[in-house]
Amino acid sequence: MTIDKIVSVVKGFGVSIVEITGGEPLLQNQTPLLCSEIMRLGYKVLVETNGSRDISTLPDGCIRIVDIKCPGSGNQDFYENNISNLNRFDEVKFVISSIEDFNWALDKLTVNDLSNKCTVIFSPNTSTVNPSQLAQWIIDRNVPVRLGIQLHKVIWGEKRGV
Repeated sequence: MTIDKIVSVVKGFGVSIVEITGGEPLLQNQTPLLCSEIMRLGYKVLVETNGSRDISTLPDGCIRIVDIKCPGSGNQDFYENNISNLNRFDEVKFVISSIEDFNWALDKLTVNDLSNKCTVIFSPNTSTVNPSQLAQWIIDRNVPVRLGIQLHKVIWGEKRGV
């Protein structure tokens, strides 16, 4: 779809917040322009990215939700300069698959002073870490993060398309 077509579709939803996600949105060269156009119309725009691409291409005011892949994910293709481009409106998300991932994420959080730059979320990989276990690790270490739970899985289970 063209940017004009996407903007037209967005207008039809009657919402005030638009989140661009799915695959890696920054692989599309026009994503920053799309964000600008949607923001120009008064929408709040969020872009959820896997962190492998430069987030500085996104317009000011666009909220960036950036994954930092833990070793347990098997994918550590992260663009390190993204850390210096974070601001207080942005979010960083770590998906925790083990205590080793937790400790790795805690180190990354501390070394980069992430909790003073943006919102930090630790989310459990529920196939390997129970949410209550991750919550306990966070409490025990007094880690300044939010616990992120995939509510769609709590509400609908593993059902796709919701």
